[in-house]
Amino acid sequence: MRRPRMPTRRGIEESPQAQGRKLARIGRELWQEAGSVKKAAIELLNQHPDIPSLQAYRYVCGLSQVQAADRYNQATGNQTSLGGTTINAWETWARERGGAGSPPSFSSLLVLATAYGSGPLGVANEHISPIDLVAEAYERLTPEDQLSLRRYAEADSSTVGEEPQADPRGRQARSNGQANAAKESIIGPDFNLAVPTMEFGSPDRWLYTLPNPRPGQLLNQSWALFGYGIERLIHQIKNVGRRLDVDACFGINEAGLVMATFLASAQFGRCPIGYLKCNKSRDFIELDQASMCPPLPEAPSIVLCDFEVKHADVVGFITGEIRKRYPGAEIYFAVFGAMTKERDLEVARFDDLTGAGIMRAADFKAVFIAATMSPPGIEPPLELR
Repeated sequence: MRRPRMPTRRGIEESPQAQGRKLARIGRELWQEAGSVKKAAIELLNQHPDIPSLQAYRYVCGLSQVQAADRYNQATGNQTSLGGTTINAWETWARERGGAGSPPSFSSLLVLATAYGSGPLGVANEHISPIDLVAEAYERLTPEDQLSLRRYAEADSSTVGEEPQADPRGRQARSNGQANAAKESIIGPDFNLAVPTMEFGSPDRWLYTLPNPRPGQLLNQSWALFGYGIERLIHQIKNVGRRLDVDACFGINEAGLVMATFLASAQFGRCPIGYLKCNKSRDFIELDQASMCPPLPEAPSIVLCDFEVKHADVVGFITGEIRKRYPGAEIYFAVFGAMTKERDLEVARFDDLTGAGIMRAADFKAVFIAATMSPPGIEPPLELR
């Protein structure tokens, strides 16, 4: 079903309107072949990863922004008077990360899912989850809307009765106490990836993939799978090619704190533990007063732990704060899940990761990654933050 991208004449730059008409035409063709708005939108995103999911679903329905607004109003029984400028603001927000546009609310996503579920002809009744529409931009929604989407997706899955399907290439998690974990998630194939590392250290990391059987929904990790990822990080640290002695392990938020606690106890001789609680809004990050930074020697060696690396530059902000508090610190970075730019989770290069530029800019002494993941990401046990 894959189609080559349509070329443009050399030296002539397409207008946004012309590009939109072209993508809408491709989207409708994909819908005719797939017979499904969702499948066609996923394929369009595979072919054009630079467009956000909100736009992909609209293109598959063959709608302009004004027509999408009309469809939205029809879905509410014409009790709303939404305009094309609102659709544009939502899509601009999903596409940009500099504060442009405005995010759709949870209720608006519910209506959009209904509107786009009616397909190009406006007569279909395909079920689309609202979280599918903001797959790559989910983390930039308000905490209230994120929670609403998660709860809706969980209830929706129970109603629909979907069960995760095993990847035929994959394998289920095998570790102490992981008999029940196999029912909750599938671990995909292992692969090697070269990452930034210290001098005379091995750059090769043995990762695994976390294929998501429900695209557009967060992939829940059980405690057993959480422990499996930490075991993989420990294996990487032990095999980096030189002994790694650190003065402290720091965790970013609660999930990172759990990781830091395990690594400090199992790998680093119960070294001191630090806690960095981040308060995030759409436009800024700041450290909460509840953060705890232990006294350390001059120019300490620190392992910084985070559960996920996506688009937001949390680790860049945190490493800057650590270096202010501990001048000359050498910082190693251990992350459970790193998001990929493309749909294929077995990336060939470190720069194929969404947060590669963020991690390079942070100038870590070495990077350790347990697994790769797809949007919108993974959920730690008990919804640790």
